[in-house]
Amino acid sequence: MFRTQLQRDTSRLLSLFETVLDAIAYGCRIITGVSLVVLTVIFGWLVFGRYVLNATPTWVEQAALLLVMIIAFLGAAVGIHENTHLSVTAFRNPLPDRLRQALIVLSDLLLAGFGILMLWQGAKLTLFKWGSQIPLIQLPEGLRSLPLTVGGALILLFTLGHLMRLMLGRDTRSAKIQ
Repeated sequence: MFRTQLQRDTSRLLSLFETVLDAIAYGCRIITGVSLVVLTVIFGWLVFGRYVLNATPTWVEQAALLLVMIIAFLGAAVGIHENTHLSVTAFRNPLPDRLRQALIVLSDLLLAGFGILMLWQGAKLTLFKWGSQIPLIQLPEGLRSLPLTVGGALILLFTLGHLMRLMLGRDTRSAKIQ
């Protein structure tokens, strides 16, 4: 009886954790989508200003670099969550189940380590650069590396979610993809 209750409680906690991860990933998709639209609009303004008004808005390049960082790192984290990141399954799929499962665990552990590294080094860089300003837009320079830090934290979090599902037998990535 105790074991059954523990399994139910674990299942509920995992479902709640998965719901939170899904909500975070959804928020990241919204942020990256809005960033992509803003990036497109400001580059349109850059072209219009340069060729029609003959007055190039110089702030666009600096803002674009910041937006590209947001799109790249939050988008990469969502790719980890949704298992759409670059993964070579052609080598993994023909392998026996146990070896395929071991490669999935190894991949998750490497991704978690990469997330930790991004989080740690990104945080150091963000703190180091926070005191200076981005030219032309007068925002803290640390904002450029903040997406690296947040992306690293999210990669770690999403990978831990994969590992939890794997340990509880609820991970679908170990199935062969036809």
